[in-house]
Order: sequence, then structure tokens, then C-alpha cells
Amino acid sequence: MTYRTASIIAYIAFFAVVLALPLVLNSFWTNRVAIYLVYSICAIGISMSWGYAGILSLGQGLFFGMGAYMLAMSLTLAVPENNPVPQLMLLNMEPNAVRDLCCVTTGSFLWIPFRSVAVGMIAGIVVPCILAAGIGYVMFKRRTTGVYVSIITLAFALIGQLLIINNQPLTGGFNGLADLALLEIGGFEFDPYGPSAYYAVAFTLIAVILLARYMLTGRIGQVLKAIREDEARARYLGYDVENFKLFIFCVSAGVAGLAGMLFTLTSEFATPSLMATSLSISMVIWAATGGRASLLGACIGALIVNFVGSLASESATFQPVWPIILGLLFVVVVLFMPNGIAGIFKAFIERNGRTERLGETRPSGKTERSDKSERVQTELTAREA
Repeated sequence: MTYRTASIIAYIAFFAVVLALPLVLNSFWTNRVAIYLVYSICAIGISMSWGYAGILSLGQGLFFGMGAYMLAMSLTLAVPENNPVPQLMLLNMEPNAVRDLCCVTTGSFLWIPFRSVAVGMIAGIVVPCILAAGIGYVMFKRRTTGVYVSIITLAFALIGQLLIINNQPLTGGFNGLADLALLEIGGFEFDPYGPSAYYAVAFTLIAVILLARYMLTGRIGQVLKAIREDEARARYLGYDVENFKLFIFCVSAGVAGLAGMLFTLTSEFATPSLMATSLSISMVIWAATGGRASLLGACIGALIVNFVGSLASESATFQPVWPIILGLLFVVVVLFMPNGIAGIFKAFIERNGRTERLGETRPSGKTERSDKSERVQTELTAREA
């Protein structure tokens, strides 16, 4: 079996399992697994930028959090008592300032477009892409690479988190946005604990994987790999390295924003913790564990790490030390499994494929050792003669 064939079978098996899980899970686990699938979408974004283009972003939580907040703002206004003025503003602003929704000084005019859920859903992808375009343009046009990209993206994530926290009257501060309405599209309501929200996440995950795979197996993917391996040589061959990196960085941010919206759908809240450094680093660990250069591997890595982390959080013994375990896991993966679980799977398939091909070239019943023994015996006989 070739690696390509095994990879296709693995994708089909993964999709089948994901779609069949709600048939055997209760409402609690349906919601929890849906959240894990949301994290898998985040890992795909990391795989696209880091695994294919070599752009290690430690600020992916910024785009994830912004996507979550965009939809959360619309769902906040969808609650009758929050329309037209969110309750958080009534609690944290002067009444006269709140009711003047066009007041630029309070920033409350920013809420007006989000009375439409469609605007919130579109903004959940567009806003992260715009932020990524601005950050990426500054970095890549100045040919910033390596660890400096990681530091800059990390700094922007911290800035975004502080802006959300320090503007409590507008964003809810530390508490974020909660008590949201259920997402309703065309009269159909998505229940976070039911199969409707789960399948919304599952089908989105499948679509993102297939679209990303289609894009990255073509010319774009080959150019990105060339940039990852030797940026200077790719530039010498005539490729616009900066624009390719900017493009995949924005796509990765859009994927993270989409995941953030789905997180709001399944968790029914959005807080500044979604932009925390710890979550951004965790996303990198998910992708590294599964295989940063494999879209499916990154998904599986996110599922495994979050499932084990969930079990650890319920244990009095492992809960305090889970962050340490997670850090050690990243070190072990980098040192001993640089290609993650997907790399082990690929090596196993290729090794078995070579063994099968070698077996087919020998007479039936003969092994490599017996072939070698016959050659040695033939040489001895020739010398004696």
C-alpha cells in the first residue's frame, strides 16, 4: 500500500468517525467533542502557516478570539433585553452616553452593525484577515523571519487581550460576553448540546480540511514548501516570497477566526482568555503533536491533547501539573518526533511498502537472508573450483 492510498483511507476513516460520534454520545460529550473539533480547525490554521510556510505564529489566539467576539456581539444583541443597548453598557456607562449609540467617545457605535447576525458571521472571518494583513505586511515586507515573527505575533496577541480587558464598558472586560442567544439561521436554531451545532462544526471542519488540502497539494503548496526550506533560493527563482507568506498568513488567520465563531456557537461565551498566550502556544503544541506538515495529523493531535487534558483537569493529581506535562510533551515531540504522529504513520507505511516491493522481486519462500546465504555459497564454490 502506498502512502497516498493510506492517506486517503485515513481521511475517509476520520470523517466517518467524526460524523458517527453523535449517534453514540450523550449531550454533554456531544458538546465537548464539538469543542475539540473547533480546536482541530485551529490546528489546521497552524499547520498551513507553520507546517507549509515555516511561519511560526504565537499570536493565533488573537484571530481566534476576534472571531469569537464578532459572533458573540451579534448573539448578545439577539437577546431581546440587550436590543438596542447591551446590558453590559447599562452597567458600566453613563445612561445618557449609552443611549446615544453614535457616540464616538464611548465607542458604542461599533455595536450598531452587529444587530445583524450575518454581519457578525462575516466579520468573524474578515476582521481576523484584516488584522493579519496589517501585521503580516509590516513583518514580511521588511523580511522579518524566524523567532522575530513569533515574538511580534505574540506581542500583538497580548495587545489585543489588553484592549479587550481595558475597555470593559464596550467589551465586558475580564468577564467577556456571556448569556448569548442561540444562533438562528433561516428559522433553524443551533443547540450547543445537540447534534445541530455538532454537525455545523463537523461539516465545517471537513470543508476546511478538503479546501486546504486542495490548495496546498497544488502549486501554492509546493511554493510554500520551497519558501520554508530555503527562502532565499525561492526568491532567486523569481517567486514573490513576501506575498506568498502574507497570503497564507491571512488564510490561517481566517481559519482561526472561523474556529472562534464556532467556539462561541458551542460554548456560548467569549472572553479575553481566548487571546491568552497559553492558548496560542497550546495551538502550536496540538499541531506539533499530530504533525505540523499534515492537516489530518494536526487535527488528530488537537483531539488527543485536548481529550487527555480534559481527563487530567478532572484529576486532583494531574490537574495542577498539566501545564508542565504539556510543555514537556512539546519538548519531547520536537526532539524525538519532529514530524509528529503523522510522521510516524508515514514512516510505517513507507517501510512496509518497501518490504512488500522487495518481497515481490524475490522468488517465493525466499528472504533477504536466504538470498545473501546463496550468494555467499556461490562465491565459495566458485573459489574452490
